[in-house]
Amino acid sequence: MAQPERNERQRLRPAPLLFEPSASVADPEHFFDLESMDDPKELLSRSTELALAFRAAADRAVEFQAVAAAQLADPRRFDRLTTADIAQRAEWTEDYTQKMVEFGRSLLNDPRP
Repeated sequence: MAQPERNERQRLRPAPLLFEPSASVADPEHFFDLESMDDPKELLSRSTELALAFRAAADRAVEFQAVAAAQLADPRRFDRLTTADIAQRAEWTEDYTQKMVEFGRSLLNDPRP
């Protein structure tokens, strides 16, 4: 039963980010071909899809950061890092690092389906 739920969640995800060829990336005005769209309705639709996709990607990346921080701070690891060490590596404050470690532990203890 977990598989249909996962498929449903995948279908609800925002539009995927499309690969940008290196020649297009070199042009600072080029952004996922949005600048070439003449129809404002189409522009609004695609730019909204991209904004949602970027937000979803950022949220997911933060979850992976939190999991990594929790794993690095795990007292059972022989090569465990302190929150100060993790903060320095991630360029975070120690307070934020502690919150990320706690968030990561919660994700590890209650993984998503």
